[in-house]
Amino acid sequence: MASNKFFILAFFVIFNVLSSINLSLAARSLLQTTTPSIPTVPVVPTLPKPTPLPPLPTLPLPTTMPSLPNLPTIPPIPQFSFPQIPNIPSLPFIPTTIPSIPFFSPPPSATSTTSP
Repeated sequence: MASNKFFILAFFVIFNVLSSINLSLAARSLLQTTTPSIPTVPVVPTLPKPTPLPPLPTLPLPTTMPSLPNLPTIPPIPQFSFPQIPNIPSLPFIPTTIPSIPFFSPPPSATSTTSP
C-alpha cells in the first residue's frame, strides 16, 4: 500500500515539473513577440440637453396654526374590594437536627468463668 502512495506522489511531482517547463516556454515566447497595437476607443457622441422641468406651484403658507382639540376626560376606574385572606394554620415545627440513636451494650460473652 505504501508503494502505491509513493507511485502516486512521484507521478504528481513529475507532472508538476513538466507542466512548469511548458509554462516557462510559453511565457518566454510571449515575451519575445511584439506587442499588438491597442485599438482606439470610439468617441461618445454628445447627448442633447434635457428640457427643464416646470416650476412647482406655490401653496399659500398658513399664518397661524390651528388649535389642537381638547382631550376628552377619562372616567374614573371603579374600586374593587377584595375579600380578606383567611388565616392559615401554623405549620408544626420541623426538627433540624438528627436524633441520636441509643447504642446498647454488647451482650455478655458466652464463656463462663466459674471456679471449682
